[in-house]
Amino acid sequence: MLKTGAEAPEFRLPNDGGDDTALSDLLRDGPLILYFYPADFTPGCTKEACSIRDMHDDIQSVGLTVVGVSPQDPDSHRRFRDAHDLPFPLLSDTDKTVAKAYDVDGPMGIGVRRATYLIDADGKIQDAVQADIRVSRHADFIRRAVALRDTR
Repeated sequence: MLKTGAEAPEFRLPNDGGDDTALSDLLRDGPLILYFYPADFTPGCTKEACSIRDMHDDIQSVGLTVVGVSPQDPDSHRRFRDAHDLPFPLLSDTDKTVAKAYDVDGPMGIGVRRATYLIDADGKIQDAVQADIRVSRHADFIRRAVALRDTR
C-alpha cells in the first residue's frame, strides 16, 4: 500500500460506460475515495459495493467522490453497476497497471488486493486501509472519512 502523505499516482482508465476517466478529472470536484476490489459479482465485492452504495448520499453530502477499480472490462462493470444500482463509476484496470502503481496487485501477481484510499484534492494520500477478507473494514473506513469531513 502507498503511505499516507504520498502522491497518488495519476491514471487514465475506461469507466463502465467506456469513456476514459483520469485521477485528475476525479479530483476536480474535491477529495476522492478510491477503492480497489478483486472482481465484479463475487460475494465479498458485491457486499462492499452495496455498502458503499448505501452510504453514497452521506459520502456526497460531505464533498467526497467515490470510484471503484478492478480488472474486469467496462461491460462487466456496467452489468455489475446496473444489477446493484451503484451510483458511482467503476473503472477497468484490465492489465492491473493502476493496481500495481497503488501497490495493491495480488500476491504473486494473482488478483487484486481489497484496498481503499482517501485522496485529497491535491492528490495526496490522506489515509488508506487494506483488508482482503474483512470487507466491513472498508465500510468503517469510509464512515470515519465521512464523519471527519462532516465535523469540518
